[in-house]
Amino acid sequence: MTSNLLSSSALDEETARAEIYGLLAQLFYQVPSPELLAQMRVAVTDAPVAGGFLEEPWRQVVAAARQCSDDEIANEYNKLFGGVGKPEVYLYASHYVSGFLNDKPVARLRDDLAALGLERDDSMVETEDHFACLCEVMRYLIAGDDVSVSNLTHQGTFFAAHIQPWAHEMTEAIAKHPAAKFFATLAEFTQAFLGIETQGFDLLT
Repeated sequence: MTSNLLSSSALDEETARAEIYGLLAQLFYQVPSPELLAQMRVAVTDAPVAGGFLEEPWRQVVAAARQCSDDEIANEYNKLFGGVGKPEVYLYASHYVSGFLNDKPVARLRDDLAALGLERDDSMVETEDHFACLCEVMRYLIAGDDVSVSNLTHQGTFFAAHIQPWAHEMTEAIAKHPAAKFFATLAEFTQAFLGIETQGFDLLT
């Protein structure tokens, strides 16, 4: 899903958007695999157009992946997002929107997913409002084959309802956490990318 993003600087815009959402889903869902981190460490860092807005944030992510070992990144992930009980930083929309996990935002999300013909896979250990799961939905709405579902209208509506209201607060919490190094740079890249997404959807309204 992310091999093109990590090896090419010449993606078309829609493919690039889908690839970025897919990469964010992998990096935030669980401890990144050694294979994914190895790909990132040799990833292309030059944008197709010099000075592209995401070029420097992406360069910082790749640099951080190169500077940190697999074990350091795994320990950082577990420190920030894992462990028993309350994590240092939540990755769930319901926490930021309502202050409670598995609250009304999850019910609304499930209704919206059902309207798109989507439902939670039984193999998933996280609820649908996990940031990684929402990124996967966005990737599908961009790259899916059914244009009646995967289109800009649904992308903008889903983004505005389920990502835009809270993701900045989440990424700020990660970026400012004293234990964050690799994930701080990833959070800053995520902020930059979602900022571009917000601007793009605003132009459509």
